[in-house]
Amino acid sequence: MPEKQKTNNGKTKSKQLKEAFGILFSSKIAMVGFAIVLFWVFVAVFAPYLTDYTPYDQDWKAPNQGPSAQHILGTDELGRDLWSRLIYGARVVLVVLPVTEEISLPGGTAIWGVVIALFIGSALGLIGGYKGGWIDEIVMRLLDAMMAIPVILLYLIIVAAIGASAINVVIAISIVGVPGIARLVRSLTLDIKTREYIRAAETRGESAWFIMFVEILPNTRGPIIIDAMLRVGYAIFAMGTLGFLGLGMPPPSPDWGSMVAKGRAFILTGSPWAALWPSLAIASLVVGLNLLADGIREESMRYQ
Repeated sequence: MPEKQKTNNGKTKSKQLKEAFGILFSSKIAMVGFAIVLFWVFVAVFAPYLTDYTPYDQDWKAPNQGPSAQHILGTDELGRDLWSRLIYGARVVLVVLPVTEEISLPGGTAIWGVVIALFIGSALGLIGGYKGGWIDEIVMRLLDAMMAIPVILLYLIIVAAIGASAINVVIAISIVGVPGIARLVRSLTLDIKTREYIRAAETRGESAWFIMFVEILPNTRGPIIIDAMLRVGYAIFAMGTLGFLGLGMPPPSPDWGSMVAKGRAFILTGSPWAALWPSLAIASLVVGLNLLADGIREESMRYQ
């Protein structure tokens, strides 16, 4: 009997996975976003094989040069190859790999920040939504106070208080992301806890922790995954803003925001390339993540 149940569960999971991919491939908007995101993930993972330069190599004979056969996207004010800095900068944002062997900055800053925020926010939302009462009031009022502060200002306050570094940027992204995730999970929990299978679990004498994390949380994964995609886009935009203001990754990291901030000084001198390419990279990746999330959300609503 247990073996049969296990087999049926396996089929259910396989069917759910197939349906998830079916939703993705049936949405043109989601596929466009997926292609954009996949491009940046690909160049980030295979960055060492896509360029002959590291993001720190300097060519003093060719500063602020436009696209050429030697440097396909041009160079910055120090003669560093912009294509190399751009694709290694994608590692800073997306891929959980060291940026380079020479300077081992942690990669995947936006991913790590959102993942940590998901863990903390989901736990707070589950506890507040399921327990209710004074616990819910205290948690939600604290999170409401955080949400009352403009997002960019909150980023600036946190990073200015604890300093600009890769770890501190992750901490800032996590703190800023917690309130929105907690409110989403709480609203989903308030709906799900009224279902019959939750009542059945309570009747069986299951603990509150079991009900929250085994019965409720898995049934909130769809909206949470879509929200997480959007939040990665917001985190990338925030990283660009912090880098532009000098509060992002420490130099000489190929941080896209820092590249824009340094490159804008040379736009009026006829060398817009150092600011143009990272600006387009930030915009394309954020748009890609939003298209992917919106396409999946719209297509999944048709199956409800």
